[in-house]
Amino acid sequence: VQLQASGGGKVPAGGSLRLSCEFSGRILSTSGMGWFRQAPGKEREFVAAINWSGSTTDYVDSVKGRFTISRDNAKNTVHLQMNTLKPEDTAVYYCAYTRSYFGATQPYDYASWGQGTQVTVSS
Repeated sequence: VQLQASGGGKVPAGGSLRLSCEFSGRILSTSGMGWFRQAPGKEREFVAAINWSGSTTDYVDSVKGRFTISRDNAKNTVHLQMNTLKPEDTAVYYCAYTRSYFGATQPYDYASWGQGTQVTVSS
């Protein structure tokens, strides 16, 4: 599976951004797509995930109520809508593919990764 992320940028605190991830290749019905982020000097952190059908989602507590993950399988795209952004959301964001969605919140659960897209939130 190949992944291509886009949509990063620089916004003031309280602003919004929408990240997109285009994917191609053979997608399993047991699979999921996830977003991770990595700030300088920190480990890569799980942000959100969505299953193949889009019926189930999961979020890290720090983004619940602010971020929404969605997908359009007809367009082979996954989105991450980020609202009420905070300076601590600043990081490089990565989309990733896991063959098995359930419980997949660690980087090692994901087999394929896109290149990162930088999100910078100014205070």
